[in-house]
Amino acid sequence: MALRDKVVIITGASSGIGAAIATNLDAAGAKLVLTARSQQKLSDLCSQLQNAVILPGEITDPALPGQLLETAIAKFGQLDAVINNAGIMHMMSIENADIEALCTMIRVNFEAVVRMSYAVLPYFKKQGSGFIVNISSISGLKTTPMTGVYDGTKHALEAFTDSLRMELAGSGVSVATVEPGAVATNLYDSWKDRGQQGYDEIVPHPLQSQDVAHCVRFILEQPNGVIVPRLLVVPATSPI
Repeated sequence: MALRDKVVIITGASSGIGAAIATNLDAAGAKLVLTARSQQKLSDLCSQLQNAVILPGEITDPALPGQLLETAIAKFGQLDAVINNAGIMHMMSIENADIEALCTMIRVNFEAVVRMSYAVLPYFKKQGSGFIVNISSISGLKTTPMTGVYDGTKHALEAFTDSLRMELAGSGVSVATVEPGAVATNLYDSWKDRGQQGYDEIVPHPLQSQDVAHCVRFILEQPNGVIVPRLLVVPATSPI
């Protein structure tokens, strides 16, 4: 996909990986529809971009995916790709868990992706083209103690994405995941609030948000007829 003038929805776009993806795709000439909870952060980011609009909202709101699609069409006349980036990460044992926090994580990390895909796929299939990139994690390929529910959301995301890719074979619609290892973002803030180390502190030189953004752009810019269905990227110093 040549990205100039393509229209892309990015969720979780206000900071970290989402903001880096927005900046990278903006530099390539894409037109962006950005969503996250913080209107102020989205506005600040949008002011730095060439061609973007914002729609603040809760990614777990069932109405938001349809509203994002409608915004893309109303503002730019089309939609070409969706980057499902919004995510949260809690580390806690089940017996000591904040169960509502864990269930919210399931809705953000997995249910919201399913709902977004459900909303945009009829449009993509009708136009015979489109791309969904889901930001997964190395945790979708393995598991560690205390992160079983988070790992479960990412395993589910991997299964959903690969199944959907096979369902859509030959339709012109592509689906892929990017699987980062430790990234220096605010993803681990909930760990640190509980006095735990985040992986970005354990790994000497974690990935930066822009590293993941480069991977997303690499996937999107593959020639027609080619899909990189999953791209694992980890720090060179990572022990896990």
